[in-house]
Amino acid sequence: MRRYGKHTDEDDIRSRPNRKGNRPRTHIRPKHEDAAEGMILTVDRGRLTVLVEDRVVMAMKARELGRKAAIVGDRVALVGDLTGTKDTLARIVRIEARTSVLRRTADDDDPYERVVVANADQLAIVTALADPEPRPRLIDRCLVAAFDGGLTPLLVLTKSDLAPPDKLLELYGDLDIPYVVTSREELENGTAVARVREQLDGKITAFVGHSGVGKTTLVNALVPEERRRSTGHVNAVTGRGRHTTTSALALPLADSDDGWVIDTPGVRSFGLHHVDPSRVIHAFPDLEPGTEGCPRACSHDEPDCALDAWVAEGHADPARLYSLRRLLATRERTEGD
Repeated sequence: MRRYGKHTDEDDIRSRPNRKGNRPRTHIRPKHEDAAEGMILTVDRGRLTVLVEDRVVMAMKARELGRKAAIVGDRVALVGDLTGTKDTLARIVRIEARTSVLRRTADDDDPYERVVVANADQLAIVTALADPEPRPRLIDRCLVAAFDGGLTPLLVLTKSDLAPPDKLLELYGDLDIPYVVTSREELENGTAVARVREQLDGKITAFVGHSGVGKTTLVNALVPEERRRSTGHVNAVTGRGRHTTTSALALPLADSDDGWVIDTPGVRSFGLHHVDPSRVIHAFPDLEPGTEGCPRACSHDEPDCALDAWVAEGHADPARLYSLRRLLATRERTEGD
């Protein structure tokens, strides 16, 4: 092997030729300062439908983004062909910081976190009062995910013609969660849709619920057929008399300039492996100051928790502490318990 001294000349250095004959790669990436802004409407097998101004554009994620996922609701920067004409493809070069994130895991033992929706203002939890029976544990889990991700929850109770809502509403009364109660007749004549729309106007709302509760039926009533077609709605298929959503889809709310509805696939479970109790407490501003005396990594349901003394001193309603602990405890038990 040839060894070089301290005073080598450039002619002494042997360089390896580039076999491909192209320019060497560089780690310097363009800043894309002239990139257009858009919002992701849906994701389908690596292809993303993006709204850019008033046009729907098909795009793919740039290689320099690596494994960073782009999801429905993300604000992104795009370059390339932005005309939206058939067989054209733009490139997403940047994903902007998210204001909120709805996450879930397959179950509580699954460490793999799935990001469902980004930048939503609120989470509409759709639950039937009968046929199928309501699942309070699933509602609790959705509430925890909303509080953890920075979304405001909204309860939408359907099929009130089959069962009264009082018992279920009483369970969540101490949480001060807004709600709308609907019946099948009201959905048909449009009165229920009008009441739900009042809660959605000017906001980005993600809808969740398990199969059969009428979630997608409600979304279809909120967004006329022509608006679904204009945003590239290709993910709803008809099966046994009902529409089943197979991937998340953002749709513009009817008669609203800036309201959006995001329909998500029906869920059988809502794992909370990723949830940090210190983030959930932010949704309880009357209790949060009382955590200053809590031990490190307090679960807020242990003998040394300072919230007991905080409530005993009259700073907050005991029912609020009970509600917080019930929600946090849902991470440790199955939805059927």
